[in-house]
Amino acid sequence: MVPVLCFAAVSLLGVFPICLSVFHLGAGLALLIAFGVFLLLHALFFLFFALIAQTVPGDRPLEKQNQLLRWGAVQVLSIANFYAGVRPVITGLEKLPEEGRFLFVSNHRSAFDPLVAMTGLRDYNVFFISKPSNMRFRLSGRFAYAVGCLPIDRDNDRNALKTILTAADYMKRGICSIGVYPEGTRSRTEEMLPFHSGCLKAAQRAKVPIAVGAVHGTEKAKRFKLFSTTKVFLDILEVIPAETVCSMRTDALSEHIRSMIQTDLDRRREQGA
Repeated sequence: MVPVLCFAAVSLLGVFPICLSVFHLGAGLALLIAFGVFLLLHALFFLFFALIAQTVPGDRPLEKQNQLLRWGAVQVLSIANFYAGVRPVITGLEKLPEEGRFLFVSNHRSAFDPLVAMTGLRDYNVFFISKPSNMRFRLSGRFAYAVGCLPIDRDNDRNALKTILTAADYMKRGICSIGVYPEGTRSRTEEMLPFHSGCLKAAQRAKVPIAVGAVHGTEKAKRFKLFSTTKVFLDILEVIPAETVCSMRTDALSEHIRSMIQTDLDRRREQGA
C-alpha cells in the first residue's frame, strides 16, 4: 500500500495546508480538494503504468516479464482492494515453494479473488489465466498481458489449448507462476461448480507443483466500500509435488484438489468466518 500512503501524505501534508494558508479556504472545502487530489493521483498512477504496458506486444507470448510493470500491477491491485474495503487474511504461505514456479489453483467466488491472490502472493509472482472479456479493454488488458496474465477462450478448444501451452511455457521458463480457477467462472452460491480438469495440464507440461488455495468471503466485497471493510480469507492448503502432479490423471487430480478445497470451505463455514 505504498502509493496509498504516499498519496495520502501529499494530499494531507501538501495540498490541504496550501488550501488553508495560501488560498484561505475553509477546512471542509480544503479537505474536499485534498481528497480529490488523492483520487486523481491514483488515476494518474494507473494511467502511467497502463501507458508503459502499451509498448509490450499483445499478439505473442512474453519473452520476459517487465519488473517495473509487475510492481506497478501489484500496487494498482492493492489500491483496488483498498477502495473496495477488502482486507485479506492469508494463511499457509510457508507451504509455498521458496524457489521455482508453480500452478496456483483455487475456487472462484468473486471478481476480487484474483486481486486478493495476486497481491497476497506478490512475493511468488503469480498472475492469472482469465476470460477474454477481462482483457478486452486496451489500457487494462494490455497491462494485464504485459505482466503475464493470459486470456482463455473456453468455447474454442484449440485456442484454449494454446493458452494452456503458453502458461506451461511461462512456468517452465520462469517468467511467472500461473493461477487458474478450474470452475471456469464464479460460483453464485456457496457451492463450488464442477471443475474443468484441462487447466491442470499446464502444470503437467511444465513439470511444476500445484499450490492449492481456498478463498472465502470475497463474495461479500463490493466494488466501492471505502469507509467499511470486508475481511476475506485465502488459505494455502497444500503444495502437490511435481512428481505427483505428473503421475496422476487430470480428472483424479482435479477431484483431489476439489475435495481439499471443499473441506477447508466447510471448516470456515463452521467457524462462522
